[in-house]
This record gives sequence, structure tokens and C-alpha cells, in this order.
Amino acid sequence: MNYLRDNPDRVLELTRQHVELVAISILIATLIGVPLGILVTRQRWLDGPVIGVSGVLYTVPSLALFAILMPYTGLGRATVIVALVLYSLLAIVRNTVAGIDGVPPATLDAARGMGMTGRQRLLMVELPLALPVILAGVRLATVAAVGIATVGAAFGAGGLGRLIFDGIRSIATPRGVDRLVAGALVASALALAADWGLAWLGNALRRDVGRVGGRG
Repeated sequence: MNYLRDNPDRVLELTRQHVELVAISILIATLIGVPLGILVTRQRWLDGPVIGVSGVLYTVPSLALFAILMPYTGLGRATVIVALVLYSLLAIVRNTVAGIDGVPPATLDAARGMGMTGRQRLLMVELPLALPVILAGVRLATVAAVGIATVGAAFGAGGLGRLIFDGIRSIATPRGVDRLVAGALVASALALAADWGLAWLGNALRRDVGRVGGRG
């Protein structure tokens, strides 16, 4: 805790960088993953290829993926953001498919009976009912991205990983240990905060969906 007490400005700046990396990555991954998941529910033959490729990407060690991307995206934030997007796709795509598949058939039949088009059913029925499950996927991806983003400091992306790597380089000194512990503590707290916040939002959405379903 000594480093946190003595260097609040630096810790806040690195935390801001870390949050930016994760937020941008998760936003891009959601904008890609949700449409991909919707496409899979419409074209079932894509299920195996899309889930399979995103699953393989998720298993690649982060250092290896960063190194593979670096010749194309350069040293810095772009490499880390692309890697985090690729890592996040599996949870978001899979949960989007599960959420839409979980919409009760009776609800879809009622929507068809009201004369809704396929696009209207998707936007007004399927996606709203699937949103809690989709958000659960975003939650998993976000928590994982907070941890993986610390490795990005080794590739010039900044963030809380800077404290961890600085601490490792000077681990033999008390100052190095303080930096290492400070970076790990703040990164863990950030992951827990994101997990709690998104879990609360998901529970709130489930209650709203339940009330709508009860009225139906």
C-alpha cells in the first residue's frame, strides 16, 4: 500500500489507461460479436466455424498473440486492443446465440401473430429478452480483458501492467515489491468492480424481463 499512498497521481493515470484499453476493446468486440451471434442464429451452418475459430483464438497465450499481431499492428495500444477484441469474441458470440435461442417459442409465435416482420421480432422481442444473457457474456469478457490487458504493458500499451513489470524488473528492492503489489491490487480491484457492476446490471435486466414476461 505504500506505493499507492505515495504515488496516487501515477496510479490514477495508469488506471485510466487500463480502463480505456478495456472499454474500447469490449465495445469493439460487442459491436462485432453480437451481430455475429445473430447471424449464427439465422444461418446455423455458421455455428461450428464461428464458435470454433473464436474458441481457438481464445486458447492462444496472450504473449504469443501479441507477438503474432505486432508485425501488422505495431508496438503500442493497437496490438493490445486487437488482441483483447479477439479474446472477447468467444464469450459474446456464444452468449448472444444462447440468449436468442432461449427466447420462448410461444413469445415468437405471438409476435408473428401480431404481424411483426423478422426484423421487428429481432429488435423488439428477441434482443430485449436475450439482453441479460448477452450482458453475462460481456461481463465474462470484460473481467478477462482486465487481466489480459496487464500483459499489454510489455508491448507499449501502458496501463496497470506498467507497475507490475516495473516491479518485476526491480523485485529485489522494497520499491519493486511495492510497485508489483500496487499494480496487482488495483488491477484486481478493477476486475472485481467491473464484475460487480455488470452483474448488478444483468440482474436488473432480468427483473425487467421477468416483469414483462409476467404481464405477457
